[in-house]
Parts: sequence; structure tokens; C-alpha cells
Amino acid sequence: MNEPVVFITGASGGIGRALAVAFASSGARVVLTANRNRAGLDAFVADSTWRNRALVLDADVARPASIDAAMAAAVERFERVDVCVANAGAGPPEEVPLHRMDDDRIRAVIDTNVLGAIFTARAFLAALARTGPRPGGPGAQIIFVSSTAARFGEAGHAEYAASKAALGGLMLSLKNEITALDPLGRANSVEPGWTKTSMIDVDLEADGIRRSMATMPIQRMAEPEDIAAAVVWLASPSARHVSGQSLTVAGGMEGRVQHWPK
Repeated sequence: MNEPVVFITGASGGIGRALAVAFASSGARVVLTANRNRAGLDAFVADSTWRNRALVLDADVARPASIDAAMAAAVERFERVDVCVANAGAGPPEEVPLHRMDDDRIRAVIDTNVLGAIFTARAFLAALARTGPRPGGPGAQIIFVSSTAARFGEAGHAEYAASKAALGGLMLSLKNEITALDPLGRANSVEPGWTKTSMIDVDLEADGIRRSMATMPIQRMAEPEDIAAAVVWLASPSARHVSGQSLTVAGGMEGRVQHWPK
């Protein structure tokens, strides 16, 4: 089979599921990992038309042995991995200023968002080193799902913003490293803005949402499918000369509102 194999972490959530559908609909074989809600992901895949081209695995990206085992299982099943989407992430919804934030919250976010992305990338590149690039393919790719918090910051979520900003340095380093394993290899990231997921209040009249959207010329929140479409494009042959880039998908967002009328 010549269809690409796409490895997606954090596939049990809104953006992760949209990524699974988008890649599978394009004809790819998909490896989907979940740390929580594995049962829900299993049921979602079992109800899909592409279930025979999917492999669902447990993986805690913050544990190197876990993500290494998942990558090994993917290679065993499909013989290789062509595209790795590091999507798994953590972000507590409660706003807490850094001077009152406890150690456990900071470590949990950094472990998942920074170390998890590093361990995922390492497992993918190690697999690529073993299998070599796909003959005739558009090049191996790693794509990180970041956030506009990396670009504009996020008061009350400093640990999250710092963790997503770290992905920029990782991506820029790996766009140079991956070509040693595949001359056509690429590394990029996507920065979603406010996106409708189960953790986001989608009431557009809510004060918090209106404040968040105040610098967006397109007055609607993104759907998970909007983010997935950007990732699929970056992974496609159409973007074969795009590497080391962060693509913001946020309705033209220009920043953060600092003062809001009472």
C-alpha cells in the first residue's frame, strides 16, 4: 500500500478527532493515540467508514516508554510512519496568576505540552531513521499543534503559553534535523485560536468570549475542522516547499484585549 501513514496524538478530543477524519478522508492510514477516553475513541473509529485503515493505541506522551511503544506498534502494523501530528496537550481552564499557581499544575502542563512533544518527535524521528523515507513520497513530516497563546501570551495561563511557545524552538530545530533522515522532510506548526471544543464555552454573547474575539475581524470561533484542514494542507504535496513555519488559524486575530468595559 502506498497511502501515507499518519500518527496523531491526543486523538480522542475535538481537534484530534477532526484530524483523524480529515486525514482518513484523504485516503491516509491513521494511527490514533489516546491517554484518556480510549473507549470513546474506539467507539468513534468503529463507527467510521475508514475503521479498517485505523489503529487505535494507548499513549501517554509525557512517558517516553509509552509513546515509544505506540510508535513501534504503528510501524509494526503499517511498516512505517510518514506524518506525525503532535496534537496532545493540556491546559487547565481556570485562570490563575503565576504567583499563585502551584507546582503540580505547572509540571503537569510542561510534562504534556513540552516534554510530550519532544518525546513524540523523538519517537517519530527514530522510527524514520530505521525505516528510511517512503519511496516516491512527498517527504516525512512532523506538525505541532501549538496555540495563539504562544504568539500573544495568555494571562492566567502563563504555564500554558510558555509550553506552547517552546514548540516554536523545537519545530525550528527539527526542520533542520529531519532533512538528515529524509532530504524532503519538513517540520511545521499550526497555531489555533479560539476553537469550539468541549472545554470552550461557545456562547458568543458570554463576556469572556466577546473579549477574546474583540481583535478578530472574522467574528466566529474556529471549528476543529478548520484546524484539521490546515494541518492536512501542510502535510500534503501542495506544501512540499513549506518548512519551519507556524500557520495561525485564528480568524485574523491581532492580539489580546487588555482593558474591557465593565
